[in-house]
Amino acid sequence: MIRLSYLLFLIASAPLSAQKTAAVTSPDKSIEVKFGLTKKGNPYYMVSKSGTKVIDTSALGLVRKDDDFSTGLSVQSTSGTSSVSDSYTMLQGKKSEIWYRANQRQLTLTNKNGQLFEIIFNVSDDGFAFKYRFPETTSDKKIITEEKSSFRFASGTKGWLQPMSVAKSGWEQCNPAYEEYYDMETPIEKQPALGQGWVYPALFQSNGIWVSVTEAGLGRNYCGTHLKYDEATKSVRIVFPQTLERTAPDAALEPEGTLPLSSPWRVVGIGNLETIANSTLGTDLADKSVAKNTDFIKPGIASWSWALLKDDSVNYDTTKQFIDYASQMNWLYCLVDADWDRRIGLDKIKELIAYAKGKNVKLILWYNSAGSWNTVKYTPKDKFLTAESRDKEFQLLSDMGIAGVKIDFFGGDGQSMISYYHDILESALKHKILVNFHGATLPRGWQRTYPNLMTAEAIKGFEFITFFQEVADLAPGHMAMLPFGRNLYDPMDFTPMSLDKIPNINRRSTTAFELALPTLFLSGIQHLAEIPEGMAKQPKYVIDYLKDIPTAWDESKYLAGFPGKDAIFARRKGNVWFITGINGENKPKSFELDLSFVKATEGFMITDGKNGKVVESKVKAGKVNVDLKAFGGFVMKF
Repeated sequence: MIRLSYLLFLIASAPLSAQKTAAVTSPDKSIEVKFGLTKKGNPYYMVSKSGTKVIDTSALGLVRKDDDFSTGLSVQSTSGTSSVSDSYTMLQGKKSEIWYRANQRQLTLTNKNGQLFEIIFNVSDDGFAFKYRFPETTSDKKIITEEKSSFRFASGTKGWLQPMSVAKSGWEQCNPAYEEYYDMETPIEKQPALGQGWVYPALFQSNGIWVSVTEAGLGRNYCGTHLKYDEATKSVRIVFPQTLERTAPDAALEPEGTLPLSSPWRVVGIGNLETIANSTLGTDLADKSVAKNTDFIKPGIASWSWALLKDDSVNYDTTKQFIDYASQMNWLYCLVDADWDRRIGLDKIKELIAYAKGKNVKLILWYNSAGSWNTVKYTPKDKFLTAESRDKEFQLLSDMGIAGVKIDFFGGDGQSMISYYHDILESALKHKILVNFHGATLPRGWQRTYPNLMTAEAIKGFEFITFFQEVADLAPGHMAMLPFGRNLYDPMDFTPMSLDKIPNINRRSTTAFELALPTLFLSGIQHLAEIPEGMAKQPKYVIDYLKDIPTAWDESKYLAGFPGKDAIFARRKGNVWFITGINGENKPKSFELDLSFVKATEGFMITDGKNGKVVESKVKAGKVNVDLKAFGGFVMKF
């Protein structure tokens, strides 16, 4: 603490003329990243947007168990600026066809012992990213014990931040699971009550400019990281996981492996709220797809009994009913939740698979990630812990005709746990099985690398609303935060939409608010909470609307909104536009939307009417006025 504080004092006080500096700008010249070494050989960087300082002088560097790469460094070379251009296709998310363009420079350093260390900077029009690399080759294992990367924002910067939970806390010791409420518009100096810092993506507003921070390209040899405010250095720092966040007491926690070894990209979006909301940096910097065949990957909607009916719904007859429900709604999937192996049994599951096939529906089965990291008793468990058992189970599921798995209750971000995620995704991909992670970490762009990763929870989702009235009371504002936070870059299995009622809970959001969620939230497979009885009470136009909504988009646009208050987005699939919005506050609002980009001249809108009912009306493209009730919402389709 004291040493890093002194380092930043030296960096901030040393004149630029006395430092070895270089710079790289975005293609449109609006973002500039300056970087270099101080006289003490401490690497640093600073960032400005259109001449306004966004991140002040901030520390860089890594510390390995065998050597230090954060001080006493010398510049071996600084590359010229090169152009980075990448185009790729996503099978889910905001956009299908994406083009990433950035300028890159590399700083190659040597430490006091002559070992090489590289820092690579990419700067695009919507932000920047940096990562570290040890380029030399070794046969012995190297362990990284600390990362010095920091983000020094101006005084008065506010954050919209989700706290990291305490490892081994929560029900059956199942934390951390990225399931805490956001602290919104909070001073970044304020420590979260849980004391463990903040998870990604973290959203900040500094000097009137919006900044999002996440990581991408997280390989199996690095741990997942998060952020923590360091009072001594007055900066937000990257920190490693808590001691218990690993697969076993003696398993790897910190990054380790033979060289060459790279860190993930530290990804920072910069701009106005529209720029942040439309950004795809989280997948732009992710590792490229390893899939050779993606024909089996079909985004879609799933029916799901457990959300409202809980454990007793996991039985043969109810599952058959929900298969019929999915078929009637033209949905592709039906999820069978925990304890199916004991409550239904494998032989009966095979019968349900055959029945579902006749209805053009495929099943998804729940699994416990197992291991010593939690005490959850639900089964099946222990199926994915070794390469042999993973391949055996996925081959069985593939042979049976199962479409995918929902794997629950992981144990954190230690390097061994991150490697376990990769093991599961690789094996599932080989056997053409779709994956949904629950009680899990943030995907960090893995859906690009492994397109069979359809979604992940990592959020305080709908199930919490069904358990606690205090959660339901806060839910509208929480959900209005998510397009700008958790769901900004990565798919999110919030399991949304209760149109009718939640047992023993007074739902605060309106029916139209709930109807908006499946097209507002991004998830490769969207598991919907509403059950057949609730759906049957809805007007025909609502049911028809829900029979034909995509979960993968060709284009998305931010139209209006503010984190935690409201969110209005437009999403296009083919020639069809969906406009969707929610009001997260307990007061009515009006918006004027510019829909001139919509080519169709006329569409329809469903919004809140009187006495809790929804109403349908015709709407024309162009300038459209929308009135939202307190905790209300709307959908449009052109």
